[in-house]
Amino acid sequence: MDFLVAAEADNGPAKQAHRAALPPRRGFIERGLNQIGGWLRRRQGLIQRVQWSIVIVYLVLVATPAFLPLPGRMAHIWDNLTLFAQFAFWGIWWPFVLLSMVLVGRAWCGLFCPEGALSEATSRFGKGYAVPRWITWKGWPFVAFVCTTVYGQMVSVYQYPKPALLILGGSTLGAIAVGYLYGRNKRVWCRYLCPVNGVFGLLAKLAPVHFSVDQDAWTASRLSGHAHAAPINCAPLVPIRTMRGGADCHMCGRCEGFRGAIELAPRAPNHEIVHVAGSAPKPWETLLIVFGLMGVAAGAFHWSASPWYVSIKQALAGWLIEQGLVWPLQVQPPWWILTDYPDLNDQLTLLDGAVLLFYIGATAAIIGGLVSLCLWLATRSLGPWSSAAFHHFAQSLIPIAACGVFLGLSAMTVTFLRAEGASLGFVGLLRGGLLAGAALWSIGLSWRIAGLRTRHAPRRFLATAWIALAASIGVGSWVLLFWVW
Repeated sequence: MDFLVAAEADNGPAKQAHRAALPPRRGFIERGLNQIGGWLRRRQGLIQRVQWSIVIVYLVLVATPAFLPLPGRMAHIWDNLTLFAQFAFWGIWWPFVLLSMVLVGRAWCGLFCPEGALSEATSRFGKGYAVPRWITWKGWPFVAFVCTTVYGQMVSVYQYPKPALLILGGSTLGAIAVGYLYGRNKRVWCRYLCPVNGVFGLLAKLAPVHFSVDQDAWTASRLSGHAHAAPINCAPLVPIRTMRGGADCHMCGRCEGFRGAIELAPRAPNHEIVHVAGSAPKPWETLLIVFGLMGVAAGAFHWSASPWYVSIKQALAGWLIEQGLVWPLQVQPPWWILTDYPDLNDQLTLLDGAVLLFYIGATAAIIGGLVSLCLWLATRSLGPWSSAAFHHFAQSLIPIAACGVFLGLSAMTVTFLRAEGASLGFVGLLRGGLLAGAALWSIGLSWRIAGLRTRHAPRRFLATAWIALAASIGVGSWVLLFWVW
């Protein structure tokens, strides 16, 4: 009887209240991520050694092939350093770095990126100047992405080692120079000027993991006398206390456990776009999504296979010859301006370069214009004009925009493997599945965004239908490349 009384006492109101006050029990995933976050915080020395190892490999693969003879027709990935470096960078490195952003956020940036490691290391003994206002201009991610993408096509960066050294090496030197001049133990280059910073930030919004910040725990820590906790060096200059998403976080783990308020945790992949991205309009992100990823990137991957490019060039060449103007067809700029490899019968004349620029620009204008019209119509479907809704709807197109760029880069992977005799009959089905899945994801995001802004079902359906049309435009641009041309 005494035992029963004791048991009843243990389950009385006081005990129940105590249990209610306890934090909820965590599942396997939550505990696992928390342990990974703690491991990252404790193993910063190991992470730095890994980064320097990658730096060495990166420098060898970027620099060495530029001073070697171009591979012959019988060369293979496994017996030619130039081909191996091309396959490593354009067949594996870049496509799967993009994919990693969607899976684990910007972990590549914080744990592996050689440019970030070099920039931060240089800033430790650099000038430490304050970051000037021109560097913090919000348009750099869009401008840098467009310029790098277009210039890469002009010099055939995917095909030849010298352009790769020029572009990748130039970016690395820029990261080192900016690190030397600005900030102390920071990654100013990564935060503002990296050509892929904007793209990485957009893709990281889809990641199912992030470092979450518990505002209540942060406040409680300060009130309990821990206001003087050791500061955290956030190298990419993220305002940690107010961080609500993963777009800027480099997932390095240094802040894990700070004030008992920060931890690596799971989240719904839709959460940031639906509930965070719409808090403030970001026109430059809209430009990057609509005109950059969906427009410029499509044109850059299309032009060499497009019959329209050939038709435009032939028509202009015929007209120039009729006018007696043959120099645009004869003048051959050096390789660092336009592709110039006569031994391989691969040269771009001034006419080729002009048509290339026109084609990419026209593709970006047409696709971007049509998608922007769909976004406008979706916004107006909800009622009076709202720039916030317009830019929020643009965020819903991140999945299809990201999928297109991934497929474009992975086309290099397929090309390399097929050249080595690999049978890849499943590629077409895989590409179709990825495009369909990304389009449905974008449509689902737009449905949820519209639901936040109206309870009127017909308006919500109509707005979602316009975004579905925008997504189909993105799908169509890649259908042309992979199945029509």
